[in-house]
Amino acid sequence: MSNQTLQELKEHFGIAKTLEFHENEHGLISASVETATCTAEFYLQGAHLTKWQPTGHSPVLFLSENSSFAPGKAIRGGVPVIFPWFGARTKTSTSDRTDGPAHGFARTTIFQLTSAVLSGDDLQLIFSLTPDTVSQDLGFEEFLVTYKITVGNELELEFIVENRSKKVLQFEEAFHSYFTVGDVRQSTIKGLSRTEFIDKTDGFKRKRQKEEPLSFTAVIDRPYLNTEAQVDLSDPVLKRVISVDKLNSNTTVVWNPWSELTAKMSDMRADAWQNMLCIETANCSDDSVVLQAGKQHTMHARVVVKELKA
Repeated sequence: MSNQTLQELKEHFGIAKTLEFHENEHGLISASVETATCTAEFYLQGAHLTKWQPTGHSPVLFLSENSSFAPGKAIRGGVPVIFPWFGARTKTSTSDRTDGPAHGFARTTIFQLTSAVLSGDDLQLIFSLTPDTVSQDLGFEEFLVTYKITVGNELELEFIVENRSKKVLQFEEAFHSYFTVGDVRQSTIKGLSRTEFIDKTDGFKRKRQKEEPLSFTAVIDRPYLNTEAQVDLSDPVLKRVISVDKLNSNTTVVWNPWSELTAKMSDMRADAWQNMLCIETANCSDDSVVLQAGKQHTMHARVVVKELKA
C-alpha cells in the first residue's frame, strides 16, 4: 500500500480548526490537533504522538528538541510505538532470528491513517500497519496492527495486533511514553512496590522493588514484570500527578538515561534527562505475547493528569 499524500490526508481527514496536516522539509507528514480540551500533535511515521497538552496544564509529553524528524529516524520523545520486539531482538520460542533495528520496525514505518472522528471534545484517530518489504524481510509477513489514539482531557491508547498467519506469532510491544517532569530528582512513582524487575544497569539481575515511592538518583532502566498496576508519577515542581493505568499489559518499564548516557545521545540535549521520565505500558521479556493463528491481542493505556494536592 502506498503512503498517503499530504493532499489526500487534508481532503479525507482534515477538520477545520481541529485537525490540520503539515509536511516538514524532510518529507515527514504530521498533524496538529486543537480541541476545546487539549492540543496535540502526531506524525504518520510510527503513528507517533509527539504532543498532548490538556487545557490548563503544561505539556505532558517530553519531546527532545534535538530529534531529527526525518524518514527512517526514530523520534526521541512523545509516545514511540514499540513492535514487534523490545530493545535488541532476541530468540523466541517461535523464531531463532536476532536481526533488525532496536525496538522493532514499527516506530520508523509509515502508518496509514484510516479514521479521524471528533466526538464531543475528544478526537479519535485510528491508524493501521500491515506488512511491507521491511517487515517481511524480518520474518513478519502476515499481521494487522490497528492503533487507536484518543486525545482530550485524558489520553487513551489502544494497540490491537491480529495474527493473520497460520502459525503462532510471538511479539513484544510497548507505548514508550516520555513524560515531562519539572525535575526527575524530585519526582517519585507509586504503584510498583514489591514487584519483580530486571535491572538492566546491573547485569540484568532480577530484583524486587522495596522502595515506595520510587525515587531517582541515577540512571534507571527496569522492566517491571507481571504487573497490571496503575502507576502514579508525582511531580512537586510542576505540581501535578500523571496517572497511567492499563489493560492487557503485564510489564511496566521505567527509564531515565541520567547525565552519563544522555551525553552519548546525539538526539538529546545534555541536560534534557532532568526533565523527562519514561513510564512504558508494555508486554516484553517474560511477558511477551504468544498469539495463536487468527487471534487478536489488545493492549490499552489511559493517562490522566491531576493537580498535586499539598
